[in-house]
Formats: sequence, structure tokens, C-alpha cells
Amino acid sequence: MQLDSKSSVNPSAHSKPLAGLSIGQYLIRRLQDYGVGHVFGIPGDYVLAFYKMLCESPIETVNCTREDCAGFAADAYARVNGMGAVCVTYCVGGLSLCNSVAGAYAEKSPVVVISGAPGLSERINNPLLHHKVRDFHTQADVFEKLCVAGAELEDPNEAFREIDRVLDAAARHKRPVYLELPRDMVNVVPESPYAFRQATTTNDPEALGEAVEELRCRSSHRDPRSRPMIGAPPEPRLGGRSRQSVGRPRPKNNRNRTTKLTMRVTANAIMAR
Repeated sequence: MQLDSKSSVNPSAHSKPLAGLSIGQYLIRRLQDYGVGHVFGIPGDYVLAFYKMLCESPIETVNCTREDCAGFAADAYARVNGMGAVCVTYCVGGLSLCNSVAGAYAEKSPVVVISGAPGLSERINNPLLHHKVRDFHTQADVFEKLCVAGAELEDPNEAFREIDRVLDAAARHKRPVYLELPRDMVNVVPESPYAFRQATTTNDPEALGEAVEELRCRSSHRDPRSRPMIGAPPEPRLGGRSRQSVGRPRPKNNRNRTTKLTMRVTANAIMAR
């Protein structure tokens, strides 16, 4: 399995026509746009329709022995490739992912969680279906705490827009996201037309100027205790990949150096009080 670093969206892919695409097909296309070439997971009845669609697509499915193993594999894939994806069935599969997805959130790893769900037509009169926990939204409520964005794809006219919003959040925030696809919505083709719009971010020049000026004033102060310190994550990401994946070995005394730096920062903070 060869991995490529493709964390950015391929703009040319959006020129392809969207008419006639089902919700499942659109989700697969958008995963490809973000460079996802492999999806880890375990098939189950609520996700079989989408899993079959995945197997027939250019994306390679990687079956794992357990859902949590699939989550950890997707996490590792995301750190190397820029974005990863895991596909499981409803509740018995999805809730087994909680530990690995929580770890991906803590480590800023953009993992897309795709879960099947009971069909909307099956939920009439609130039947007692297998794997159901409390109500039909329990799993989505759990992943709301573990992901930066999520959506239950229940409205065909909003499904494409919701997929774009959630995947964009994963790419921008480098955090896991959640998509729940009811099994009777996989092959649904939305009736209303949809045009993809690339999400844009803007900066506030005035606020940026004030921050730069504040840093300049503080850094020129004679008293070293008043100079600012910039805290960086322990593993800065380079182009969607963690520091270790670039190939440079970590120094053996890295922990000692980090401890000494922490002690100096703490001592300076105490002296400044």
C-alpha cells in the first residue's frame, strides 16, 4: 500500500458534472478530491450498500479485525497522507471507534468517520432495531463530543452541502469529523441542483497588524522576562505530515531537552510575578 501526501483539494475534480450522482457517490468523489485512496473499516448490515459502492470505486477498502484497529489505522494514514477515513456499521461499529477517534482529536489528525445507520423508512413508530442504543441519534450525539464537525445525511437536498462542510472542517482544523449515512439514502440522487463552492478563509489585517506591533514592542524590551514566548505543539506538522514521517530521526535526549525547557519557562514565569 503506497501512500501519497495529498492534503489539499484538487480543484480540477470539481469541474466534473454532479448531475445524476447519488449521495454515496458524491461522498466517494469528495474523499478522492482530498487524496483519500484507502478506507479502513469493517462492513456491517447498515453500511453494506455504501461499502459495496466503495469496493466498486477507485478507493481501496482495507478490512480490519476490529473497529478500534480500523480507527487507529485511519489515524496513522491521516498523519502520513493528510486525511484518513474509516467506515463502520451503526452503533456496534461506531461506538467501538470512540477511543481511536478521541486520540485522533487530541493529536490533531483529520480522520473522517463514516457510519451506516438504519434507513429513515425503518424508523417509523420508533421500532426496536438491532444495535440501536436509546434512540436513533445516540451515536451522533456521542461523536459530537469527539469531532470538530458532523452531519446526519438525512435530507437529500442538503446532503452534498453537508458533506462539503464537514470535509472542509476536517481539512482546516486537522481534527476528526463524523458522517452518518442511513442505508436507504446511499443511492438517493438529490432533485435540486448543487454547485460546489470552495470554502475560503479571510484574515483581519487590522487585528494582525496590532498583534505584530505588540510582539515587536515586547521583543524589544530590555527586560528578558517581559519578552513573549511562543508555544508550539510537540510535533509540528509539515505539509499534512508529522515531524517523524519526514524521515529525520528524533534525538535521543529529546525528553531531557523538553524537561529543561519546561523548567526554564516555569522559572521565568515565577520570577516575572
